[in-house]
Amino acid sequence: MQDVDILIIDESRLFREGMTPLLTEAGFAAVGEAESIEEAAGKIEAGMRPKLVLIDFGTTESDLSTLGQLRERVPAVKLAVLAAAADDVHSLALCFEAGADAYLLKAISPEALAQSLRLVLLGEKVFPTRLAALLVNGAGPPPAVASTELGRLSNRETQILCQLLTGQPNKVIAKALNITEATVKVHLKGLMKKIQTVNRTQAAIWALNNGLSVNSLPMSRPGQLG
Repeated sequence: MQDVDILIIDESRLFREGMTPLLTEAGFAAVGEAESIEEAAGKIEAGMRPKLVLIDFGTTESDLSTLGQLRERVPAVKLAVLAAAADDVHSLALCFEAGADAYLLKAISPEALAQSLRLVLLGEKVFPTRLAALLVNGAGPPPAVASTELGRLSNRETQILCQLLTGQPNKVIAKALNITEATVKVHLKGLMKKIQTVNRTQAAIWALNNGLSVNSLPMSRPGQLG
């Protein structure tokens, strides 16, 4: 694998220097370090050209605002967040809303970290399976006012979008909604085009960011077929 340049952000020098050999062994190249997002943004604007930024991250309002500002300033750079909380679905949603491409846990193994970063570089959105399981069990973010963006979706598209949060395949979604699998595929293609996402994970994250959850599944209208 060709070396991929990574900028590491963490207030701890020990953490930054410890990550460098791990990334190098996995085929990545640490091109720089920074103690803060602000410092990293300055280095990038001064000429540093990482393909991915790895951020040891807090989830205060200030941290999230700064992450969003970094995304605006370096839109082409992939942003991967390292977080300590293993069950904070709300923070996951806020980080993706602020522009993160991945939400990874510090307890992750070096091998899993490397694989996750490769997926991010391929354009995937990556987050822990445990957090996906919490979504299925209804432990998602606090109820939010539904975004006006949801008004662009039909009732059936909204149903399918909510079903995506359960991680079920099209066949299971079709059975749950009493429609054909082909109909699910048609609606799924249409709704992803409307919300400008390219895969199911991105669509599920969009749903969270716009106030949907597993518990907000709309009911089918009597006689609705597809």
